[in-house]
Amino acid sequence: MKKISPKQQKVIRIFIEKGTMSSSETRDVFLKMGENISLVTVKRALSEMTKERTLITEGSGRATKYKISAIGRIFAEIDAKKYSSIEPDKRYGLSSYNFDLLSSLPAGIFSDDELKILNSATKEYKKRTKDLPPAIQKRELERLIIELSWKSSKIEGNTYTLLDTEKLILENKEAPGHSKKEARMILNHKDAFNFIHENKSRFKTLTRKNLEELHALLVRDLSVGLGLRSKPVGVTGSIYKPLDNIHQISEAVSKLSAAVGRMQTPYAKALIALLGISYIQPLEDGNKRTARLMANALLLSYGCVPLSYRSVDENDYREAVFVFYELNSIMPFKKIFVSQYDFASKNYAVK
Repeated sequence: MKKISPKQQKVIRIFIEKGTMSSSETRDVFLKMGENISLVTVKRALSEMTKERTLITEGSGRATKYKISAIGRIFAEIDAKKYSSIEPDKRYGLSSYNFDLLSSLPAGIFSDDELKILNSATKEYKKRTKDLPPAIQKRELERLIIELSWKSSKIEGNTYTLLDTEKLILENKEAPGHSKKEARMILNHKDAFNFIHENKSRFKTLTRKNLEELHALLVRDLSVGLGLRSKPVGVTGSIYKPLDNIHQISEAVSKLSAAVGRMQTPYAKALIALLGISYIQPLEDGNKRTARLMANALLLSYGCVPLSYRSVDENDYREAVFVFYELNSIMPFKKIFVSQYDFASKNYAVK
């Protein structure tokens, strides 16, 4: 992962909010913030960040202007809650798809400290799951499926409780006062997880084929069209508008597949698949559900622990996704991913 100093992060946030600026305009912003910084210092900082590819230039000589690059956006430290609290129409993020984003993702997106946590968690998980009796394996699988199906559905607005979800999955008893659609959403999660658990070798990377297979399981009997969508979709609460051209959507899925393929670790593959599917929104409905299950499929295929998201706050999840949609920063969701992976390694024993 690219190392960016706190001072450079401040510059990145300024450019994300203000857009394209000259060095003197950048200095004016700092002065308004109460920081008395010389123009020479500003020019030196902007030049360094251009060399490091977090900023890019337009024009030359006195007409040189600077703006944030895709790399700068990807690693921008953003307060997701603060940004999401701004009314959608007053936000300064991007409202359209960034065609440079997926191809700009570097192979290493986790810091050394983050990788230490993730690798330690995997080591602990493998130690805990070694030589488990079949009966315990079965119970552990059921528990993860219940908690994942409940929380993933809850993120999408499903009102089943965890106990109701357990009865539905283990006893096939639907909760009174809930729609058939809510029950079907949960049961589809169960079927989708069982499918990826039984077919791990098919998910070493993300492909259009395994993406569509997984989606078909998650939206079965929910009146959702299959395959890549050919109609526009909107994102509630966000200024971001996904691609609406099926040819561009298909190309974006191919670029996402390539990005996942070049990631150095299973964790990076899973995180980029999750965020990438959510960002492209290639399917008519069920994109984020498919994204979460695809991330788990990739983790399982490399012998890593799958995530249930049981302890994540739904608002934190949505806000972090909005930041990726509108600002293209992976940082808020990366923190959620690391935390949930560490949590899963200590709480589940699914092989």
